[in-house]
Amino acid sequence: MRDLQLDWLKCFVAVVDAGSLSGAAAEVHRSQSAVSMQIKKLESAVGARLLERGPRLLALTHEGQTLLGYARRMLEIEAEAQAALSRSPLSGLVRLGVPDDYAARYLTPVLKRYAPRHGAVEIQLSCEQSTALIPRVAAGDLDLALISRDHARRGTLLFHEPMVWVGSARFDVWARNPLPIAVYGEASLGRRSAIDSLAQQGRPYKVVYSSSSLAGQVAAVESGLAVAALTQCSAPAQLDVLGDAHGLGPMAPMQVAVYRSQASRSSKAVDSLYRMLVSTLRQAGIDTAR
Repeated sequence: MRDLQLDWLKCFVAVVDAGSLSGAAAEVHRSQSAVSMQIKKLESAVGARLLERGPRLLALTHEGQTLLGYARRMLEIEAEAQAALSRSPLSGLVRLGVPDDYAARYLTPVLKRYAPRHGAVEIQLSCEQSTALIPRVAAGDLDLALISRDHARRGTLLFHEPMVWVGSARFDVWARNPLPIAVYGEASLGRRSAIDSLAQQGRPYKVVYSSSSLAGQVAAVESGLAVAALTQCSAPAQLDVLGDAHGLGPMAPMQVAVYRSQASRSSKAVDSLYRMLVSTLRQAGIDTAR
């Protein structure tokens, strides 16, 4: 096997993250044909096809899946070495958005790794629902956001987060008819997942509490007002996870992605945090699935 050039690996990772050659070309500031050539050189070096490409489909082969983790680690080590040897530390402002659901479980480990390495980078954090964060990133008001994506091409997919029904053991709210539920706002993907699940079951329900606040949802459940549909990572330990035994069926999971603004493409500070979000949270998703 020939040596693996970092430029080849950068293009390979960019194609996987962007989902297309054209998207990767914008990410690495090369032409689409140049990105394609870099991928061919990498495949020649490893002696195997890494990507299956079709008119609307790009998928990793088994060899591609194996190489991807190593490629991310090699690129992260390169970035760390550059930062350590640089006479001018990485600096700048990164405007980052995250829903309350994901902040503690997923953002905390990323920032714990990032802050000691890039102390001169200022991170400005906004906590809102994904439906509020997405248009802010699209408008360039935020640089990055961790989101539940609203369609398959939105951002870089990290993992699938399960949705669960939760209730309080002190109240048999799930036995009521119609079922009282606490939900997020009208545009919320979690709300849609919950209502779709109840509709498929043919189970009558009544929205008795609606709020954009995770704390509000939990309070409604703990007080015996309703059951709620929450992301698994945000379900408090003091609440029971409900299921078939309680007459509640499964819900579609959230597709968790990192979404980046076009205006931030030239920022090295945003580059570094974006890479760490992807490398850290893709592994978190793997660990959660085990």
